[in-house]
Amino acid sequence: MTTLLEALSEGPLLGDGAMGTMLQSLGNDEGGAPELWNVDRPEVVEGILDGYAAAGSRLLTTNTFGGTRARLQMHGLEDRVIELNQAGAELARRIADRYVGVYVLGDIGPSGELMEPMGDLTVESASELFGEQIRGLVAGGVDGILIETMSDLSEVEAAVKAAREFAPGLPVLATLSFDTNLRTMMGVSPAMAVQSLADLGVDVIGANCGRGLDEMRTIAQQLSEAGGQSVRLMVQSNAGLPRLQGDTFVFDGTPEEMATYAVQMRELGFDIIGACCGSTPEHIAAMRAALAA
Repeated sequence: MTTLLEALSEGPLLGDGAMGTMLQSLGNDEGGAPELWNVDRPEVVEGILDGYAAAGSRLLTTNTFGGTRARLQMHGLEDRVIELNQAGAELARRIADRYVGVYVLGDIGPSGELMEPMGDLTVESASELFGEQIRGLVAGGVDGILIETMSDLSEVEAAVKAAREFAPGLPVLATLSFDTNLRTMMGVSPAMAVQSLADLGVDVIGANCGRGLDEMRTIAQQLSEAGGQSVRLMVQSNAGLPRLQGDTFVFDGTPEEMATYAVQMRELGFDIIGACCGSTPEHIAAMRAALAA
């Protein structure tokens, strides 16, 4: 099979959708660690990933968003970092290998700690946290490292540093969440992100999560203008916005709206187009159909 970067050179790839909100809808709704389901309820995680692959996703993201020692410690799982990340990667690898041209991204979310000067975490200590997680992901057979939903550029730098050390040769993708007046919580703009992450040598740069499709269109435009033709870009928007329905939150973005967004993102030159919170295989299937047409 061609490498992930080779596949990107052939045209846009369709990403997958949400893992966290899918798990919540299937029973992980009491604050437990989603990563624990990689070993305790692997059939559920596999079912979600298989649903995305069957819907047309070319990229499957591991169920390891909160897989750092710092975040797992909140659940008393800090001694199982390698095990849970490797298990998550192996599940995704197993599903990907059933399909043609499907790749596995080892998912890394924020460490759960604040970087200096607001917190105690340095680039070096954060890199150690991410490095431990990445070792498990690599052991499980990922094709690339996805650093996502970030807000602090120094934390991204730490994760990139760890990826280069513990996953040499694998592409590194990084997305930030611009959910505070079109900036990240730490004040980073889309243009600043493109410049900084390009300087770090990140292979694919973009945005995920956020505050719905309208804001994501604006963010995507800014990313595209900053990246020009020289930067590979990715975007993974939430399926609309969460609305309270009874006693639960439901995202209001329809498959049809996500399909329109997918075509718009392709027109802006994005190389990876996927979805985030609230999305399902139905959204991905609609996006695939629209992109194919």
